[in-house]
Amino acid sequence: MITREADLSRVIGVRASVSAVIFDRRGRLLLQQRSDGGQWGLPGGSVEIGESLRDAVIREVAEETGLTVAPGRLIGMYSSPAFQIVRYPDGNAWHYVNACFECRVRGGTLTTCDETLALAWSTLGRLPRPLLPNHRIRIRDARARRVAPFVR
Repeated sequence: MITREADLSRVIGVRASVSAVIFDRRGRLLLQQRSDGGQWGLPGGSVEIGESLRDAVIREVAEETGLTVAPGRLIGMYSSPAFQIVRYPDGNAWHYVNACFECRVRGGTLTTCDETLALAWSTLGRLPRPLLPNHRIRIRDARARRVAPFVR
């Protein structure tokens, strides 16, 4: 659940994170239904200590989807507290600073895990609901096909 800036006093800390925009050959977008709230969004997650952003997005996509990807274009960096403070059902809240990459599939088979209820290739005109608001912004930015990354 995304919170508002008024909740800043309850944030535990800041975490680096990554997300992946993955299109198939038909132009459909791969989305993940998350097990922590049932919302749909882009595959991704927290960067581990000692891990690069590139390695983190490769690992997170593999863990959550079963696919091996090659990160390409940096779509944007996202840190706005209005969209990047996430409160979890256990009450913990984190301010995520996210690097979103467009990734190309290199191999693998779509497979769910504990963090993934479902995976679906969606057309951009028919995205599933509920879709995480902060991911909607990243998807919109990816569609813009801008060479320079967005900074939001």
